[in-house]
Amino acid sequence: MVRTLRHLPFLLALGFCLAPFGARAAESPSARPRDVFDAMRAGFRADRAKGIHVRYQFDLTGPEGGQWYIQVDDGKFTMARGRIEHPDVIFSASDRDWVALSNGKLNGTWAVFTGRLKVQGSQTLARKLDEMFP
Repeated sequence: MVRTLRHLPFLLALGFCLAPFGARAAESPSARPRDVFDAMRAGFRADRAKGIHVRYQFDLTGPEGGQWYIQVDDGKFTMARGRIEHPDVIFSASDRDWVALSNGKLNGTWAVFTGRLKVQGSQTLARKLDEMFP
């Protein structure tokens, strides 16, 4: 319990950071993780990624799961299936939970608290994901 309370500010911030992404995706709900990443690709904001250098890894379990990564380098990004070396942030969830998060049907804070979403790495960079992919 002490460990959870120590991370409470981060968990709340992460939950709020994921909420706007879900709201945008809810306009045209994604059915599969691939749809979520396609929507993220289309919504990238290069102006909000200037000066940012980060590697995100997404590890999703389940029949539609898999591994994806995003690498942001000063306003440009690369997104693909697979693993990236030395990620700054790793998001782990089931395929269904990742889609539910993106569609606004699963609250990010609740997902983290219940272990349905695990986030490893830089808390600051984790929160930047929604700024670049609103």
